[in-house]
Amino acid sequence: MRILTYVSLFMFLFLSSCSGFYNQPTGLQKAVIGEGTAASSLLKNLPTPKEQVVVGVYKFRDQTGQYKPQENGSSFSTAVTQGATSILIKALEDSKWFIPIERENVGNLLQERNLIRSTRQEYNKNANPNDPQLTPLLYAGVLLEGGIISYDSNIITGGFGARYFGAGGSVKYRQDRVTIYLRMVSTSNGKILKSVYISKTILSQAVDQSLFRYVNFKRLLEVETGYTTNEPIQMAVSEAIEKAVESIVLEGISDGILMTDDPKEKVEALLEKYKEDNEIADNSKIYNRILDTKRASFGVELSGGAALINGDYSSPKARPFAAAGIKLALSPSFLLSASTNIFALANKNSIDTSYVSLNLNTEWILLPKDKLSPFIYAGGGYGFNSKAENNFTKVQFGAGLEYLPTRNLGIRIFGEYNISFSDNLDYLISGIRDDYYYKFGVGLTYYFGKNRGN
Repeated sequence: MRILTYVSLFMFLFLSSCSGFYNQPTGLQKAVIGEGTAASSLLKNLPTPKEQVVVGVYKFRDQTGQYKPQENGSSFSTAVTQGATSILIKALEDSKWFIPIERENVGNLLQERNLIRSTRQEYNKNANPNDPQLTPLLYAGVLLEGGIISYDSNIITGGFGARYFGAGGSVKYRQDRVTIYLRMVSTSNGKILKSVYISKTILSQAVDQSLFRYVNFKRLLEVETGYTTNEPIQMAVSEAIEKAVESIVLEGISDGILMTDDPKEKVEALLEKYKEDNEIADNSKIYNRILDTKRASFGVELSGGAALINGDYSSPKARPFAAAGIKLALSPSFLLSASTNIFALANKNSIDTSYVSLNLNTEWILLPKDKLSPFIYAGGGYGFNSKAENNFTKVQFGAGLEYLPTRNLGIRIFGEYNISFSDNLDYLISGIRDDYYYKFGVGLTYYFGKNRGN
């Protein structure tokens, strides 16, 4: 039976890591065409140009001078690719908007053309002077300049692990970020026509599981498994460059610098989507925090949970409660709420009675522009039992967390402390202290109407 338990545990640990084993490099692999990125399809679906632009790229290289980070020792391998010019030229060609011309190694091109001329002059002495000569080189209408200006390591690191009696596992992650700038320069007057800034995060993850257990006297079972994934830096740089080329084209179309033959509706849809992306970028901060006002002007809330009395009897029992209310946003951070609550208060072997209360609260959202925010609230209310007897006034305050999976829906958990100005909630007047009660619950809030500004 014990052996079966350990075999089952081993199978669980193995299967939980199957995703890494399914792609084990167990043999030689043939060369394949390079993978595309998330930006590749967008780049190839840009509007059709009215006329392609001849573009020259002299250099687009790593300007950070940064070496790969290592835990031990030093490395003379650079953190990012030194061939970003080639990536940019490929992206320009894929966009169909540009005709890239050779400028990075223009010296090699000119030398080869000189060899052609000298060879023709030496071996074609009787050549017809009317024979066509070498065609002239294309010259660029615009130049693309810029480079990789930043590579930040370990902007976020973290993980999780657990171990019990020699069996456990862990997950670790690390996030880096690469940043590029790209600008388009007119060769006729040197004016910078457009400049864009793109960043891309790079994720690394490690998963491992292990089992270390004595299965019998002098019999030790030890099992280890795991895998690590690292997002290729070259693909991250490629995606950033492709996104930069897309942005240059769309901004050029928007400002009338570049012209397209596509239908106006298609172009306007692409520009509107690009405008939305820019608005998100303007409201975004590091760590993918989008800082815009999340909650609308009005809200309707339903909640439920448990209520617990703190009165004159011992052994209080948790009893259910339900509440419904409305909210009005006074500002992005402050809300005014009114609610009706139905709840029960009980003690073991003594009372079990139902109450209704009407509450009015002022609520403070601490992080109004984040999806997950703590909140605190306070206010007053009036309560009575189910027979409209035993009335009482009270004040209440509480705190909790709210998460917004969408702009209209809020999910919250909270705890609340109610201080009543009555010693008769449990139908026993004893001592000088009034009766109190707690509420712990979860709720859903639906927000609608216009946002309350920034």
